[in-house]
Amino acid sequence: MTQPLLQAADLRGAARLTTEAVAGLASLVEAMHARITSLPRLPGYTQATPEDDRTRGITGLVYQTVRGVTRLVGGSAEALLGWLAPALAAADPHLPPRPEREAVLAALNGVLGDHLAATDNPLAVTMAFRQGGRPLPLERLALRARVSGATPKLLVLLHGLCMNDLQWLRADHDHGQALARDLGYTPIYLHYNSGLSVSTNGRILAQLMERLYDAWPMPIERLVMVGHSMGGLVARSAIHHGAFIQRGGLRWPTRVNDLVCLGTPHQGAPLERAGHGVDLLLGAAPYAEPLARLGKLRSAGINDLRLGNIVSGPAGDDGSHRCAAVGLPDRTRCFALAGSLGPKTGNLKARLLGDGLVPVASALGQDAAPERTLGFAPERQAVVHDTGHLELLSSAEVYGQLRQWLA
Repeated sequence: MTQPLLQAADLRGAARLTTEAVAGLASLVEAMHARITSLPRLPGYTQATPEDDRTRGITGLVYQTVRGVTRLVGGSAEALLGWLAPALAAADPHLPPRPEREAVLAALNGVLGDHLAATDNPLAVTMAFRQGGRPLPLERLALRARVSGATPKLLVLLHGLCMNDLQWLRADHDHGQALARDLGYTPIYLHYNSGLSVSTNGRILAQLMERLYDAWPMPIERLVMVGHSMGGLVARSAIHHGAFIQRGGLRWPTRVNDLVCLGTPHQGAPLERAGHGVDLLLGAAPYAEPLARLGKLRSAGINDLRLGNIVSGPAGDDGSHRCAAVGLPDRTRCFALAGSLGPKTGNLKARLLGDGLVPVASALGQDAAPERTLGFAPERQAVVHDTGHLELLSSAEVYGQLRQWLA
């Protein structure tokens, strides 16, 4: 059994997003509901129709009622959608979540996560370590009971913008599970609100990592972090903030043996400026397709991804909000892997395009300004060709490089 697809808190949270366009919001929620409950489209069929955004039967009647009554009396959206609460099942934390619902929430948080958090919206994702989509208790005895077969080799995996921890499984492959099988690591997956600023997520993660470090059922002999896309920035930010908090007792930042960044925009992702990046990431979850209409919005997390920020700071002279450069952690072996849509003999255009979201130079930490260039050692860099940004999660060549680096 799994958690229900649509929960009462989902509609309450969606309603709280706005009080000025309730009817339009109800249509958006209905479209999300319709995509979740419908069958996946056939391969090659990409054009959505208006009927795809409408539910049927009693459910469709409920959404029509919400829109009609709201237009008629201008009542509170949250109160109106609250009518549905008795008919919707509540979430059971003991059951694994539905991947479809998690994909929608992850996409929504990526686009509007900072607003959701600021307004205490129930749709806002709270950072947690998870396995199988279920939060892990950060207390030693409870953690020992939940993580069966824990080893002294701890692997923390961090997802990217608009994604979630369940999406490390792609095309029947999960880098974390493969490293557990081949090298004896115990994979733990971070779930976080990717719409918050990278710096905010870094500060929260710094404290959570210390709790995980203290609660691990046995002494940790090897601590590795692997971040995909924004996840690499969040990992770097957490180590950076943790080092400053170290005077208060944080131990874990100096115990990180390896940090591997897969397609991480260390110097920014310029293609996102045209909205291409958000469209690409939302496309990873077909159930989140209705959220594409929110594509013009830019959360703090999206802006940080665009610029490669890992700390907060005032806007630069050009108003870009590009923050001060932060180098790689001194006591950690750092690796950078870039994807390229072009072949190995590709031209300059292929390198600039990179994996479709992140240019090769940005993923390798290279910049025209020497003071911003990151010091990845040449032997700790790799470029995987004919591979897109999301394919970095399932590529056999990428996994082979991970296994070689982390053996």
